[in-house]
Amino acid sequence: MTGYKVKYKNLQHTIDAMGRQIYDSLDYAEGFVARGTKPKELFWFLKTLTSYKNDPPGVELLQSMPSLFMNNFWGKSGAGDCDCLSICAAACCKVLNIPCRLVVVGNSPTAPSHVYVEVKDNGSWVPFDLVNTFYGQTKKYRYISTIDVI
Repeated sequence: MTGYKVKYKNLQHTIDAMGRQIYDSLDYAEGFVARGTKPKELFWFLKTLTSYKNDPPGVELLQSMPSLFMNNFWGKSGAGDCDCLSICAAACCKVLNIPCRLVVVGNSPTAPSHVYVEVKDNGSWVPFDLVNTFYGQTKKYRYISTIDVI
């Protein structure tokens, strides 16, 4: 499976599909990142290769790493929304043995608006949000829920 495009159903459906895409990305991530890469280095490496692009209206587009970089829905390598970028980040963290988790945020549990990855770096959970400009940075949200990754 390299891409997953369906009409948006609900948050749990999206999280489950993201888990499948992360798993499907592990082999690609293994050859994509250098062993020993630290979280902050990984952030900047991925930041230079990715760009934010909204999903098509009414569609939840989830791209595995092969899809994101080689067969991109948008025709531009590395283009995707927050969940596509989170799939990429989580897969890379997993193969580098960097503890990570998904963070779903928004104004309320019924209205999540963003997802990103947090990584364990020097004993603390740090935002690894490729949509934001800097490592360790994310916006403030009223609702925050963390989800363990495969």
